[in-house]
Amino acid sequence: MTDDRPEIRTETKGRARWIWIEREDRRNAMNKRVVAGIERAVIAAAEDPAIRAIVLTGAGQRAFCAGADLSGGTDTFILGLDEPKTDFGRLARTMREIGIPTIARVNGDCVAGGMGLMAMCDLAVAADHARFGLPEAKVGVFPMQVLVFLRGMIGARAINELCLTGAFIDAARAREIGLVNHVVPFAELDARVEALMASLREMSPVAMRRGKYAIAAMAGMGFAEALAFAETSIAVTSLTSDATEGLAAFNARRKPRWTAD
Repeated sequence: MTDDRPEIRTETKGRARWIWIEREDRRNAMNKRVVAGIERAVIAAAEDPAIRAIVLTGAGQRAFCAGADLSGGTDTFILGLDEPKTDFGRLARTMREIGIPTIARVNGDCVAGGMGLMAMCDLAVAADHARFGLPEAKVGVFPMQVLVFLRGMIGARAINELCLTGAFIDAARAREIGLVNHVVPFAELDARVEALMASLREMSPVAMRRGKYAIAAMAGMGFAEALAFAETSIAVTSLTSDATEGLAAFNARRKPRWTAD
């Protein structure tokens, strides 16, 4: 008998698209269907002009995501002979390329590939009972793809401790080393996410798209190249309709009316 319950659920709340991993009984662990479902939901949200942000989370309170569901093997994270990109890698590329902000709502433990899923997001809010860990070496593998995100997010010593010892850290420590932006009691988690959303809604959608692109592009540049890129980018951004509207609103002491509103 097959289980026909959906593993991904989406809901539009105001100008945000919420995406839940609905595998609470498996600690919201990822399999190929989960990763593909998240990617489809992210693409659909990015193509909807009414959506200004994406919130990614897990069902319940136990886990945000426990990583790969190892009961089904590791095919979500390992290449097949006839495919140059993993499912997880495709999702990561999609998350990097979309032009709207993404928020990880870390409702519980964030482990292994779940750390990568959280780190793909632009912002992260964690419940204070959540734990974070990279225990892959305990089962004979290593968090290779997660390192792609963490190396630009936290320091080398913190990365080494997480990867080499497999030790878990609490939410307070995760915030201290830069893994998450905010830590709140679980009862306040949605309110903190909504507060972030309120701030994001004040921002220019055009500036956000160009800014997210610039952040990603400059990550791979040296100083001189990044500065030259930034000089060109600010000149182009200042010519957009949102920049014209933002300046007019500032001088008129009113709220701007962005093109996407």
